[in-house]
Amino acid sequence: MARDLTPGTGRRRGRLRVYLGSAPGVGKTYRMLDEAGRRRERGADVVVGYIECHGRRRTESMLTGLEILPRVRRAHRGADFEEMDLDAVLARRPSVVLVDELAHTNIPGGRNAKRWQDVEELLDAGIDVITTVNVQHLESLNDVVQKITGIPQRETVPDEVVRRADQIELVDMAPQALRRRMAHGNVYGAEKVDAALSNYFRVGNLTALRELALLWVAGRVDEGLRDYRASHDIDRVWETRERVVVALTGGPEGETLIRRAARIADRTAGGDLLAVHVTRSDGLAGASSGALAQQRQLVETLGGSYHVVVGDDIPTSLLAFARAHDATQLVLGTSRRGRITRFLTGPGIGETTVDASEDIDVHMVTHEFTGRGRLPSLGRRHSRRRTIAGYAAGLVLPWLLTAVLSRFHGTVNLTTDALIFQLGVVVVALLGGATSALLASLVASVLLNYFFIPPVHTLTIGETNNLVALIVFAAVALTVSTVVDHAGRLTTRAARATAEAETLSTLAGSVLRGADALPALLEKSRTAFGMDSVALLDRTGGEVLAASEGEGEPEPGRPAESTEVPVGSDAVLVLTGRRLPAADQRVLTAFAAHVGAALERDRLAVVAAEVEPIKAADRMRTALLAAVSHDLRTPLAAALASVGSLRSPDVEFSPEDRAELLATADESLVKLTRLVDNLLDMSRLQAGALTLHLAETHLDEILPRALDTLPDPYAPVQRLDLRFEIDEGVPGVLVDPPLLERVLANVITNALRHNAPGAPVLVTASHHAERVEVRVIDRGPGIAPEDRDRVFLPFQRLGDTDNTTGVGLGLALSRGLAEAMGGGLEVEDTPGGGTTMLLTLPAAHPGEVHPHE
Repeated sequence: MARDLTPGTGRRRGRLRVYLGSAPGVGKTYRMLDEAGRRRERGADVVVGYIECHGRRRTESMLTGLEILPRVRRAHRGADFEEMDLDAVLARRPSVVLVDELAHTNIPGGRNAKRWQDVEELLDAGIDVITTVNVQHLESLNDVVQKITGIPQRETVPDEVVRRADQIELVDMAPQALRRRMAHGNVYGAEKVDAALSNYFRVGNLTALRELALLWVAGRVDEGLRDYRASHDIDRVWETRERVVVALTGGPEGETLIRRAARIADRTAGGDLLAVHVTRSDGLAGASSGALAQQRQLVETLGGSYHVVVGDDIPTSLLAFARAHDATQLVLGTSRRGRITRFLTGPGIGETTVDASEDIDVHMVTHEFTGRGRLPSLGRRHSRRRTIAGYAAGLVLPWLLTAVLSRFHGTVNLTTDALIFQLGVVVVALLGGATSALLASLVASVLLNYFFIPPVHTLTIGETNNLVALIVFAAVALTVSTVVDHAGRLTTRAARATAEAETLSTLAGSVLRGADALPALLEKSRTAFGMDSVALLDRTGGEVLAASEGEGEPEPGRPAESTEVPVGSDAVLVLTGRRLPAADQRVLTAFAAHVGAALERDRLAVVAAEVEPIKAADRMRTALLAAVSHDLRTPLAAALASVGSLRSPDVEFSPEDRAELLATADESLVKLTRLVDNLLDMSRLQAGALTLHLAETHLDEILPRALDTLPDPYAPVQRLDLRFEIDEGVPGVLVDPPLLERVLANVITNALRHNAPGAPVLVTASHHAERVEVRVIDRGPGIAPEDRDRVFLPFQRLGDTDNTTGVGLGLALSRGLAEAMGGGLEVEDTPGGGTTMLLTLPAAHPGEVHPHE
């Protein structure tokens, strides 16, 4: 394959090879290093730009013999991080460079924000790159992966970057095998195994991720196959995969065809179902938009995809679509036209498609509407009054024109008489359509012959020219009337299509408004169709699910007409007021389909709201089990070891050793007590069972008691590391004193833990209106804006893997207790760097002041 050149340089662009993994731990980095070793043995100049082995010994052993370029160190938020030195790789100019974790976000300080942008520079420089990426990091799958796993992926790479790779190799592993690797410690450290297996690495998650990876790679293979066939002018269908296309007209047979096509697609593993509707280029096709909307929903329910193509030649458009998607089978319905109609109009869409299908199998599916069509209409469908007026004009208007022209006989010639009669035929065509115009042309021909073509007052034609003129007149009159009628029909349909499009556009806007979509839809349907009221009823119990009533009263003496349209299988839309014509009912069907979608969305929202507390409780239990498995085990093991050693009769301990063991046991038991208290309080908060005893309390009384409860190692140095500034006149607060002690102790402990060395933590208090604000200010690394809500989630440490400091309940519990007492806890930036925790509390007596001593 010819290689692209880097624009503006004339240099060969490097080749990109991507190892795509279905999940972390499947062996992408190992496979990449194995490929690097093979290339090095073949004499290629291979270097390591960036590799992350995650402490896996077998992967690290694969680095033997490879040149590893030094990394660049960058400081960010008080910590040092290592990144690939892009400039060093460009200066070294190897033939192949290994760059792990393509979706990685670079630490600020380099010229590129993302590692894939670094890789693009290397490729532009003519350097081949071998890299790795997991399927959850592909931009198009990011939201899908989050729905499956419940974990958002903040690092993504555009799909196009990976699609442009010269080679993509899927690294796959069965879910059970990957979990065994995880349990044996071959993926993560022992402290992460339990949490990983019970969360991200569940069998269901891994199976879904594996399917996503396989389908994404299969799509890439399809693209390559289509490009190959296009470049080699291959028009024949290659039956590499069963793809079934079903043609929909919007007719009543659509659901039968869809289900038949779905059964055909299901007969082979991996079969695809595609539904297509061909609409005319003028947009005036007579298909029912409501029926098409329902059929589209059915297609998507059965796992297929719905498409609309534009074309005036339906068989050609259908086959072009099928070949473009490499379809192997095409499903059509047998014609709804009767035998007489087929005889008059010739072969239909089905017969024409079969004749031109070549290597695509065409299934003609019979249905209950086969042969039930009507004879083709010769004109527009007007109202009964207008139709009668058209026929009357066709009979009367030629006689009136004859009476007028007879008075000018001899003044005007035969040509003028024929043109005036023809003008009358056009007028009749505009009034009553082609059928009445045909009647008018026949009457006008007879009158023109009898009164104006010599010999007059006879039906005999004396000259050949006059005979030809009469024949031409009749033909032109009939042709012009047909064209006028067709133009009028198109104008009417265009106007109606425009009105329907505007109505449906407004309807779509109502749907997109979200929570109030259902009432808005009912109100829109009532006003759009001029009805008195619209109600959505439950079919089973007759319960009114939603309704829209007009402001005025019904017109006196007008009978109340009602129209019912089914909405799904268990609801019905009832419109009360005038009788709706058939054309309006077609649009009403589209309204009903959207009402059904809105109703289903509301029901799903209710179910989701009911399930959300259960999901939250499940997440809490899962996180609790994962955290407690280690955080309870460590102090419990230390206490048991200390007590066991003291009770051992085989060892004689000195008084100092005995005191140290007792201190260890005491410290461990204190940690256990604090942990259990936090867990119990969090459980009470979530269950709404926390009992409060509110009382007026002053901060200068509560702060010393909070400091006395600080855990080691902060208690011995608290006076050196803390500074207090309480404004004069800060009133007392209405709180539960023991709970406020817990809150202050947790927040101050968090600030001491993350504070910069040598800088004191500042605690301030001030009074604003009916609130007292307590700020705990540290000079630590600070918290990014996107992480400020996460710090208040249970068991979150923002990526910190240190489990010796508890299960991460402190700030979550503190916010919960503060809100239970009528206050709040938020995060602010400290000017100059650091974090400020803002604790707001209700003032006991806002108008009074408490002198600070």
